[in-house]
Amino acid sequence: MTITQQPHGTRAPSAWRRMRLWALAHAIDDLYQGLVPSVVPYFVLDRHYGYIAASGLTLAATLGSSIPQPLFGVIADRRNAGWMAGAGVGLAGLGLSVAGLLPGYGAVWCAILASGLGVAMFHPAAGKAARQDAGDSATAMSLFAAGGSVGFFLAPALATPALIALGVPATGLFLPPAALICFALLRKHRREAAARAAAPQQAGRDRWGAFTTLIGIEVLRSAAFFGLNTFIELYWIRHLHASRALAGAALTCFLAGGVAGTLLGGRIADRAGAVRTVQFGTALMLPAMAGLLFLPGTLAPLPFALATGLALNIPFAVLIKLGQDYLPTRPGTAAGVTLGLGVSIGGLAAPVLGVIATAHGPRGALLALLVIPPVALLCGALLKDPR
Repeated sequence: MTITQQPHGTRAPSAWRRMRLWALAHAIDDLYQGLVPSVVPYFVLDRHYGYIAASGLTLAATLGSSIPQPLFGVIADRRNAGWMAGAGVGLAGLGLSVAGLLPGYGAVWCAILASGLGVAMFHPAAGKAARQDAGDSATAMSLFAAGGSVGFFLAPALATPALIALGVPATGLFLPPAALICFALLRKHRREAAARAAAPQQAGRDRWGAFTTLIGIEVLRSAAFFGLNTFIELYWIRHLHASRALAGAALTCFLAGGVAGTLLGGRIADRAGAVRTVQFGTALMLPAMAGLLFLPGTLAPLPFALATGLALNIPFAVLIKLGQDYLPTRPGTAAGVTLGLGVSIGGLAAPVLGVIATAHGPRGALLALLVIPPVALLCGALLKDPR
């Protein structure tokens, strides 16, 4: 990983100019990941799948998109397989797009699994290449990371009208973005492959202990994100007795805060350092979540839904960059773990939270998440500056 030196007297391209393709590609890739929970209810409605079959489709997407990412990261490092970024987003789009056109549950399950594998293939190669273009700028990496949050955020808004009008065959409408980005990334890879292969690897010693601590923080914030994303609307409806529209506004505030926090975290890291930014974000989580859960009324907690999303995601892009700094000889592996297992493995906490919610309601599940910020803050205190 090297920072390209600019000729004397010339100005380096802005972070946006360097990262706009990667931000767009990440948005398109994670759009297909976000489309899965939007599409699954329509398989239940249109094809009369049972709840177990529906959860099986979600499981297929999760298995495909999370577990293989570290393996793809190793391949990206050892084979210099930058082509996987373009091929991955192409496969993600193809699998999701044909899922609604295929007959039979087995074929649909395999198509969604293939889409998840495409998502997994994209992240390590794209994370490695995006870091090379970003150099040492956390702000630039935050643009890449925020692209994924935007894609996931937009998925329901884009999918729902088409699914209402056409049913599950509407998935076929979502193939063109993947095809275009696949073409653009493969063209970029061919154009820059020689230069990337000739670039010397960043020297340094891999610090697996520090990287393991970082993954602990990723898993904790992932569990908090999944829990809040699942139960925040139900909390507004069943505990605060708000309308569904206001509950949807709470979820929107939470997700919008996540996008803003990702971008803000990169800027803070460039000024205050990566480790301090991670510690700052984790320290903000507890007061933000407390305001969300303990303020009365249906409107007063809304700003804290935004603040909770902000605090949870301030460390997001910084953790990706920091993981690559801890594993300087394995940037693809680091990206695969931080963007794969470290992000989505928090979904394994969902069944536990579901049991708590069954016994104590959605507020009980969210109260259980209050144990996460202190533990994450303790892990953050153990991080060391990679320099």
